[in-house]
Amino acid sequence: MCMLSFVGLLSAQEREVKLKIVQTSDIHGNFYPYDFILRRDAAGSLARVHAFVQKKREIYKDNLILLDNGDILQGQPTAYYYNYIDTVSPHVAAEMLNFMGYDAGNMGNHDVETGRAVFDRWAGECNFPILGANIIDTATGKTHFKPYQVLEREGVKIVVLGMITPAIPVWLSENLWKGLRFDDMEETARKWMKIIREKEQPDLVIGLFHAGKEAQLMAGKYHENASMDIARRVPGFDIVLMGHDHARECRKVQNVVGDSVLVMNPANNGVVVTNIDVTVKLRDGKVVDKRVKGVLSQVKNYGISEEFMQHFASQYATIDNFVSKKIGRFTETISTRPAYFGSSAFIDLIHTLQLQISGAEISLAAPLSYDTEIKAGDVFVNDMFNLYKYENMLYTMSLSGKEVHDALEMSYALWTNRMQSADDHLLLLREERREGAEDRAAFKNYSFNFDSAAGIIYTVDVTKPEGQKVTIISMADGTPFDMNKRYKVALNSYRGNGGGELLTKGAGIDSDELKKRIITSTDKDLRYYLMHYIEKTQVIEPHALGQWKFIPEEWVAPAAKRDYEILFAK
Repeated sequence: MCMLSFVGLLSAQEREVKLKIVQTSDIHGNFYPYDFILRRDAAGSLARVHAFVQKKREIYKDNLILLDNGDILQGQPTAYYYNYIDTVSPHVAAEMLNFMGYDAGNMGNHDVETGRAVFDRWAGECNFPILGANIIDTATGKTHFKPYQVLEREGVKIVVLGMITPAIPVWLSENLWKGLRFDDMEETARKWMKIIREKEQPDLVIGLFHAGKEAQLMAGKYHENASMDIARRVPGFDIVLMGHDHARECRKVQNVVGDSVLVMNPANNGVVVTNIDVTVKLRDGKVVDKRVKGVLSQVKNYGISEEFMQHFASQYATIDNFVSKKIGRFTETISTRPAYFGSSAFIDLIHTLQLQISGAEISLAAPLSYDTEIKAGDVFVNDMFNLYKYENMLYTMSLSGKEVHDALEMSYALWTNRMQSADDHLLLLREERREGAEDRAAFKNYSFNFDSAAGIIYTVDVTKPEGQKVTIISMADGTPFDMNKRYKVALNSYRGNGGGELLTKGAGIDSDELKKRIITSTDKDLRYYLMHYIEKTQVIEPHALGQWKFIPEEWVAPAAKRDYEILFAK
């Protein structure tokens, strides 16, 4: 009897709690297992994630913690429709996350891109907090969103601290986030970690950061992709969950005090989730041991949740009807693939429309989708998301000829290799592809920063060093191009706000000066105007303008063929 009592006392004093932590990130509107843009089945989706989560909940019940790490409101037409077309119905993204039982969410840069009216409405409809410890209301000095969420499971206290990359002002027009500021992530992490430790005395701390791992300084003041730096430099985190850069990651790092931190990133589109097991041993209610391990899990292995699909069937039908509307006809098939090797029908169509919509003299544009095409024939609403991926505004800005030239120099420095023989690469490629970053894996730099120009005639000599590649011959109509003259230049708001640093680092314009250079801005996203232009014109005859080319052509032609195979070999 005494022995049994003693054993019972020991078991009461010491026990184990098992937790399952699942993270999604960069879903980009991929809610259904169907791509409404390409009109085909999709590998990821919240519908597949739900099947995975439900299977794990059979084991872990309420000890499964489900987190989303931002960039959910932009990408597929599903999100776009409930952002801008139907603003009366509950936002489908909020309804789905509520249905799936998320415990916390986080803001991403593309969520901010939708504008305050959209993201505040969506966040308000979520039955759980959207976090943002470094998103500050400038009027009050307080956080606009809840900085962290406290969760308790079987006596284990878990704190989730959410932050966003602070480089928002570099990419997005201020009218989208007016009244807010975005503080440095590392400084914010230190501040809130002190508060969390003193006030909450947590057993497990999770960083939910919409920022990647390759830290860099943007516009001279914003520390972008600081997640890994925080994991190493700010003690107190057990787990750092990353997003934003669409690159899978799963590894442990040691922080400055010698503790191990699990760092994970599931990349994008709900193809993979972070699948973390935490085993906490408690003695007399105090944590005496923690074991944390994680894997990246493919959700396709768990099927599609029929419960999810049935619950959201009416919204699926609404989106299918929306994207199926015919708006015009293209006489030629256009693809982004040729855009990396010279003047192309795809990018030159963007240039042509930007010039016609804005009345500018010069246009700058880049391929926003790494690899996509629109086939000849009838064109529908879904094709517009292929033609123009993001919800950027169209700016007309005042730039000097030299600033246009220098911006192009930086673009082609990011884009092209310096060829020293005919056997070299034309393009600047990574030595190794990044796992899980299918849309950006081969290029060393992001292809959405590969601006070409229209309205001017120029060559790009790939044998020359950085800063000496671009020679502008004339304006497109044959009149002289003047380095000292101010031109009206059409470009998107991402570029006009300093995104990619082509105008700041490249053209040498101070980031505070950019706003003064804006002559006009559209009040709706550029895709909206492209859609209406095509609808009005009805028949579009896309073709390459032939206003620029790579030289020397005898080297470029064979190198382009080789690099094409590397980029697009299936």
